[in-house]
Amino acid sequence: MRRLISALIALAMGLNGLAMLLAGRWWYGAVPGVTATGPFNPHFVKDIGAAYLTVGAAFAWLAAARTEPARGAALAGAAFLSLHGLIHLAEAVGDPTGLADLARDFPAVILPAIVAVWVAGPRPSSSERRHA
Repeated sequence: MRRLISALIALAMGLNGLAMLLAGRWWYGAVPGVTATGPFNPHFVKDIGAAYLTVGAAFAWLAAARTEPARGAALAGAAFLSLHGLIHLAEAVGDPTGLADLARDFPAVILPAIVAVWVAGPRPSSSERRHA
């Protein structure tokens, strides 16, 4: 199950990164809420696209080979997604439209971060599972 979810994260994040790198202006207009963050900045969109493409590659590696190095790469990717989600949460605090923004952002920003941490995170050992 975790292998399948890793592959889905890889696909979603990789495609998002490619769209940002190859069709940044289209991506900027297509993603809800992005235009409210300021004017289109092609360099910035490409920078973040590179980060998303890297996350996609890390989770593809984890899906293909559940090794400690692959898990470490996926954890780094999950850290980016989590920090991105925390930025969205922090900006929503005290903002009159914050709750609506969080509802809009939850499926594409916050939920992927939570799932990524779960997929890449440490597993309890077999003895820990028996005693739980």
